[in-house]
Amino acid sequence: MTIVENQMLIIFGASGDLTSRKLIPALFDLYKGNYLPKNFVVLGTSRSVLSDQEFRDKVVANSKYLKEKLNSHDEAYVKAFANKIFYTEIGNDYSSEYNGLKERITMLDEEHGTENNYMFYLSTPPNIYETIAMNLAAQDLADESQGWKRLIVEKPFGYSYETAKKLNTGLQKYYSEPQIYRIDHYLGKETVQNLLITRFANSIFEPLWNRNYIHHVEITNAETVGVEKRGGYYDKSGALRDMFQNHLLQIISLVVMEPPIDDKAEEIRNEKVKALKSLRIMRDEKTLFKNTIRGQYLASDFMGEQVPGYREEEGVDPESTTETYAAIKFYIDNWRWKDVPFYVRTAKRMPTKVTEVVIHFKSPHHHIFSESGIIDKDNKLIIRIQPDEGILIKFGVKVPGQGFKVERANLEFYYSGLSEKNVMNAYERLLLDAMQGDPTLYARADEVEAAWEFVDPILEYWKNGKDVKTYGYSSGLWGPQNADELFDGLYSWRNPGEHLADDPGFCVIY
Repeated sequence: MTIVENQMLIIFGASGDLTSRKLIPALFDLYKGNYLPKNFVVLGTSRSVLSDQEFRDKVVANSKYLKEKLNSHDEAYVKAFANKIFYTEIGNDYSSEYNGLKERITMLDEEHGTENNYMFYLSTPPNIYETIAMNLAAQDLADESQGWKRLIVEKPFGYSYETAKKLNTGLQKYYSEPQIYRIDHYLGKETVQNLLITRFANSIFEPLWNRNYIHHVEITNAETVGVEKRGGYYDKSGALRDMFQNHLLQIISLVVMEPPIDDKAEEIRNEKVKALKSLRIMRDEKTLFKNTIRGQYLASDFMGEQVPGYREEEGVDPESTTETYAAIKFYIDNWRWKDVPFYVRTAKRMPTKVTEVVIHFKSPHHHIFSESGIIDKDNKLIIRIQPDEGILIKFGVKVPGQGFKVERANLEFYYSGLSEKNVMNAYERLLLDAMQGDPTLYARADEVEAAWEFVDPILEYWKNGKDVKTYGYSSGLWGPQNADELFDGLYSWRNPGEHLADDPGFCVIY
């Protein structure tokens, strides 16, 4: 295992929800697993006025997100963890000088032996990322002449190609690209990482992973919840910006990429960038009209309760056309994927919370058992990212009895079956990677920009194009009915159930 050097984690926006909900619980799990270095300190900072003890109480002792985990440990053990956490206020706003912050960092570094190794986590709005980076650099907190310095930034990373490029340029004025870690928690999921192993460590898959054997690729990201209390933010963002541009395009890059030279971070990231740059960008309105669909959920009786439609949610414009459902068909312009269609959808208020990749293999060229109905039942490799994480292969077997009637059988693997292994959650894994200086699962500047280059024309068309429609769909249904029209031939979306092996079309009836 890679050695984790002594270091300090400084969290900006530490009084916010992300610190209590994700970061501190992830750090506690790393503490339990003995992954943290001997000398490790967390320093939270924000505009809120809190003492060290008040902050510890907020994010540890009184945290609802840690309550169950703390119950299984004695008071001394929990206190030892809490004593690693400190707090200092930043001042009236994040644009003020960071003299006080620098003094506290220096003092804690000397007291706890963190060897001038600092990781800055920006859990703040993106519009102040550059301001924070500038003020840190002004205090020599980007200088690596003594110890390393790393900057972790949360999504959304930009609102368009131009804003993402501007943000990259702004951060790179003060920190070099290798110092910047753009976090995408989807890449921390074990099953997403396993895409690389499935493809490149198994000779039963890699020879088939191309246009000669794959008919099409389908990716579904579905949530049962609506926008909840994020209506104001979501109405300016929409499903394409919120999920597709970052999380789903990252997954697509892992499906599409060529084999890297080795498993070093930059080699993997190089291939991901090449994959994203191979996406065929759709620019003309005819192509965009044919290959994109957007929708909005409507009020409905869903899961036993009456839920409001999107336009009735708090903070949402009553005449909004912002999409809560986005379905895109596109192609990859390279040797491996020539003419293989990709179908990707993301949506809220779906029947099932699920994210999965489905590889649809071509039928055999010569159908010996054509009367059995096998033509309509293609072989599938289904990689379930959440929930019920695992891999499912659907293949044909003979039904017992006379004749050659063929039916589908399942070959399944579940991560939950690895009971002897502790599967890290996404933030736990990503924080540890950043502590070790491993950027493999973090997005590079050119990755982010390549993703926006593909998405920008779709957003522009949806905003200003002719004949652009926003289709309504009742909450609890699988989106607009005409979304199946994206598919060629007799194919349609696989509507997955809660469990990996559920047949398509399955849903829970409440």
